[in-house]
Amino acid sequence: MAQTEKKTGLLRRTSSSKKPLKEKVVLMYEEIFAKEDPTKNNPRFWDELFLMKVNLEYLEGKLESLDGDEVMKVKDNINSLFHHCVQALSEEHQIKVVNALQTLCALFRGVHQKNKSATGFDIINMLMGFDKAELRMKELMESLDSLLCGDGSESLKSLCLKLLLCLVTVTDNISQNTILEYVMINSIFEAILQILSDVSSRSQHGYDSVVLLALLVNYRKYESVNPYIVKLSIVDDEPTLDGMGMVIHHALTDYNRQYKDKEEENQGGFFSTLTSMVGSMFIADADEKLSVQTNEAILLALYEAVHLNRNFITVLAQSHPEIDMSATPAAPVPASPTTPLGTTPPSLDMMNNPELPLDPNLQTSNLLITFLKYSSIIMQDTKDEHRLNSARLCLIILTCIAEDQYADAFLHDDNMNFRVNLHRMPMRHRKKAADKNVPSRPLVCAVLDLMVEFIVTHMMKEFPMDLYVRCIQIIHKLICYQKKCRVRLHYTWRDFWSALINLLKFLLSNETILLAKHNIFQLALQVVNLFNMFITYGDTFLPTPSSYDELYYEIIRMHQVFDNLYCMVLRVSTNAGQWKEPASKVTHALVNVRAIINHFNPKIESYAAVNHISQLSEDQVLEVVRSNYDTLTLKLQDGLDQFERYSEQPREAGFFKELVRSISLNVRKNVSLSTMSQDLLLKEFSSIS
Repeated sequence: MAQTEKKTGLLRRTSSSKKPLKEKVVLMYEEIFAKEDPTKNNPRFWDELFLMKVNLEYLEGKLESLDGDEVMKVKDNINSLFHHCVQALSEEHQIKVVNALQTLCALFRGVHQKNKSATGFDIINMLMGFDKAELRMKELMESLDSLLCGDGSESLKSLCLKLLLCLVTVTDNISQNTILEYVMINSIFEAILQILSDVSSRSQHGYDSVVLLALLVNYRKYESVNPYIVKLSIVDDEPTLDGMGMVIHHALTDYNRQYKDKEEENQGGFFSTLTSMVGSMFIADADEKLSVQTNEAILLALYEAVHLNRNFITVLAQSHPEIDMSATPAAPVPASPTTPLGTTPPSLDMMNNPELPLDPNLQTSNLLITFLKYSSIIMQDTKDEHRLNSARLCLIILTCIAEDQYADAFLHDDNMNFRVNLHRMPMRHRKKAADKNVPSRPLVCAVLDLMVEFIVTHMMKEFPMDLYVRCIQIIHKLICYQKKCRVRLHYTWRDFWSALINLLKFLLSNETILLAKHNIFQLALQVVNLFNMFITYGDTFLPTPSSYDELYYEIIRMHQVFDNLYCMVLRVSTNAGQWKEPASKVTHALVNVRAIINHFNPKIESYAAVNHISQLSEDQVLEVVRSNYDTLTLKLQDGLDQFERYSEQPREAGFFKELVRSISLNVRKNVSLSTMSQDLLLKEFSSIS
């Protein structure tokens, strides 16, 4: 006990050197933690308690310090405290409501810290009692719903959301938090939707609402019917979906803006001068400075919306100014402590101030553009586990988008062009592009640029195989759509083919190192089959006949890579070993690429010999190609334009469980830091007291 009493805020000193006095609220807490009923000597005990400023630190610490026997002795009093907290939420006296909400936060946190190894049912019994739990949680959820949907104080609504976030994240694994069963039964889904559909409430509470919804959707999602999943999947109310999109858009925009500011800051001053003098040896240090914390919670919210709700796809495409002009200025909410970049909601100024300058190259934006820019930042550095997970989630979201018919139609719409300035990784062999003259193109070009950028910048020994496979799958799905709908996309396909060939070259050069960890034949097969798509169906979607000629030119020009790949897979497939089967698939897939090389190379050599030319120009090679198509024989390969649709369960289940655990820990940390400033809250309601 003496140790607990040393904590800050527990004691207050008198003006003299007398022994410090205990706060009255602490004395009242001590009565609760005694065996006796605290109302025995003071019938107005509970009324008085909720008029006093909560000492969160003492209350949480005391609950955590109790041993098993002590818990059982004071269980009735803790149950009574919980019951009176819930009752106080219906009080007209706002100070009581504030204190009751904060006390509930302390109760949930303290009891869970104490019972980390115990079952959920022990926690329920300690807080509410088994026999009363259903009733108490029903009353609590109804009160919170009423406060969130009512016309009351914005600070109270914010505190209600903080309490709910605290409740959801008290356990590392939210699916082990049995109290959430009551949150499933007594749904606050409609309250969350109401917040998101209203411009004013969305600007203040939208971020917490969206994160809360994303977490609730992930409660036992693979084990039972989760009502939040069911309800989210059928939302078709336009203002609500727009509101959700706006919150996500603002959070990502804020991150992008801060990253850009940080980038510009690093490009100026001494560091810039030193780098230009010494060369690029400090590029890694620059990246380190720019390696800001990711926002996995908002990405998860975007994923769940895209994955579960077909109607949300339309929200991705809606054009609007980069800053929301419709948002009305809102009253400031109590400030919370500073937390790392990307983990907090966007500032109210950013969400409401129409004076902020727009991107000079872009008059309008949409959620998809903002997400692509965000992805281009996140995907630059995948060495850190959080950034690797964020990059994987970005690619999963893009996978869902790439196989949606409506999204594909929008991505490829030639009448809707945008300039998208993606962030590019600084590399020794290329200058960082200024991106001032990015052409206005259909959005699919930006998606392809993002994929190509990832392909050419992550060929390293710590090879992110999983991300590469996802990149190639996204590209394949987009090309399948182009083939199916005969969309002739004006894109720099030559750079794209070059990136793919360099990837194959990298796999060959690092065969031994990579095979110790990865099945590189799976990735090689996907890349070769992309070339097969172009060879077999390119005439249906390449923009011009000359594009098809250029494809053949690139294959012939880089024939050594394909020859080496064939030798490697032939060697592996003819030896007994674990890679025999996947390697043989690549061998069969190379049949048309090899046919092209074996058909045109002798013709090119013959042309050079006849015309006494030691080295042919590109135009001369293309002339040979065009005049010898007729005699080329190719095999028709089945299934090139087929793909397996994305499914979260079972393949991605493990990833999402770990991701939600990581998000839960981060949200819990931030909520505990900012359970609303007590002094500001008390000041706000002091006129009532």
